[in-house]
Amino acid sequence: MKLQVESFGSETEWARGIADRWQERLTANPALRHCLAAGLTPVRIYAEMIRRVREGSARFGDARIFLLDEYGGLAPDDPGRCANMLRRFLVDHLDLPPSAFFTPSVDAPDLDAACREYDATIGGGFDLVLLGIGTNGHVGMNEPGTPVDIDTHRAGLHVETVTSSARYMNHDRFPTWGLTIGLRPLLAAREVWLLATGAAKAGIVARLLAEEAHSDLPASWFRDHPNARLFLDRAAAGDVLA
Repeated sequence: MKLQVESFGSETEWARGIADRWQERLTANPALRHCLAAGLTPVRIYAEMIRRVREGSARFGDARIFLLDEYGGLAPDDPGRCANMLRRFLVDHLDLPPSAFFTPSVDAPDLDAACREYDATIGGGFDLVLLGIGTNGHVGMNEPGTPVDIDTHRAGLHVETVTSSARYMNHDRFPTWGLTIGLRPLLAAREVWLLATGAAKAGIVARLLAEEAHSDLPASWFRDHPNARLFLDRAAAGDVLA
C-alpha cells in the first residue's frame, strides 16, 4: 500500500494541517488544477483557505477548480446543489475568476454528451483532488460497484447516499442520481487527498486500511496511487492508528 496516512488530534488541527499543505501546493504552482468536493467534510478546510486568501498568504487567481459531482433533479438555484454549496463555502470568497470554476451540465438534455464535454474540459487532468469518503466507501458519486476505468458519468445513488443528502436540502425531494467525475480521471490525478473526520467514518477508514483494492469499496483504489494521502482526525482514525 502506497497510501500515506496522517492523523491529527482534532478537526481544527486537521483543517489547518491540510490548509498548510494546500497553500504550499498553490505557492509552488499558482496555476494548480483542482477537483474539489462539496458537502460538509471539507468545509473547515475551505474556511481556513478563505481566511488565508483574505490575509494575502494564499491566492487562486491563476488556479482552476472543477466540481467533483452534481445532483440531478434539483432546480439550478437549489441551495443543495453541489455547485451552489461549493460557491457558498469556498469559490465565492476567493480571488478565482468566475471563468475558472467548471461544473458538469447536469441539466443538459443529452447527459452522455454533457459527460463527454466535461471530460474534454478537464483535458490534461488534475494536479490536486480532494475527496471525502462516504460511509459506504464512495468517492464523489462513484458508489460501490462502480468500474475503476469509468470517466464522467450519470450515477444512481445508493439509498445510504440519498439519505445522507438530506443534510444539504431544505426540502424532502432528495436526489437519486447525479453526474460525477469517474474513477479513471480521479486516479490519474497527480495528487489525491482523501478526507475523513468523526467517529462515524472510523469503520470505513478501518476497512480502507485493511482491505485490498476492490470495486465494492471505491476509495480503496487509491491505496496504490503513487501520491495519495489519507487525512484523519482522531475520531475517524479510531483504533487503527492507535
